[in-house]
Amino acid sequence: MSGHSKWHNIQAKKGKTDAARGKIFTKIGREIAVCVKAGGPDPNVNSKLKDIIAKAKQNNMPNDNIERSIKKASGELGGVNYEASTYEGYGVGGSAVIVECLTDNKNRTAGDVRHAFDKHGGSLGSTNCVSYLFKRKGVVVVVDVEDSEMLMLDAIEEGAVDVVEDDDAVEIITEPNEHTKISESLQAKGYNVISAETALVPDLYVDLDEVQLGKFQRMVEALEDLDDVQEVYHNVNLPDEE
Repeated sequence: MSGHSKWHNIQAKKGKTDAARGKIFTKIGREIAVCVKAGGPDPNVNSKLKDIIAKAKQNNMPNDNIERSIKKASGELGGVNYEASTYEGYGVGGSAVIVECLTDNKNRTAGDVRHAFDKHGGSLGSTNCVSYLFKRKGVVVVVDVEDSEMLMLDAIEEGAVDVVEDDDAVEIITEPNEHTKISESLQAKGYNVISAETALVPDLYVDLDEVQLGKFQRMVEALEDLDDVQEVYHNVNLPDEE
């Protein structure tokens, strides 16, 4: 996990402006809407909804916003139907990129995503052109770790498949459906878990030169700024956030 670190993503999100934070709330609201329609509004029954609510709280999303999103999806307040769509392509230097979206207009989204790729030296590819380079895993991020060796032992005992120290945090890699269980177990043992979600983790990372890296990061930022884009995954080694 040394490359596209979830921890550095979380740091960046927490430091965003109010406007950008509002955009994050909108994206999480869409996730809640889709999840409730698929599995119901009760997080005690709908484990995926429970995960998304935890993610919302980790991003400081107000409880009123969370409850309103659930009610909208339940039909109590009316709402929009969102569909999931995934786009795959290439950035500069042959880098691999996967973009996950929730949209009410797939034609608009496809055009916006293609434009972001084209503008920054990338190219949108066909379905499955790069997905074979990634595996879906659970990622649990723990901070304020006093004893990383003990955390590693506790995580492995709970079923983690890998534990990676990343400066100020420890990332615990799990099987896709195990991150919630492991997160809750670690929290019960007193660890400070700030994130637990699934992610597409690349098998190998690639390095870009300084010019390529700047262009690539601008492309990722352009993609992440699109309202319909939920997540951008890639296999580029990024410099640590200061």
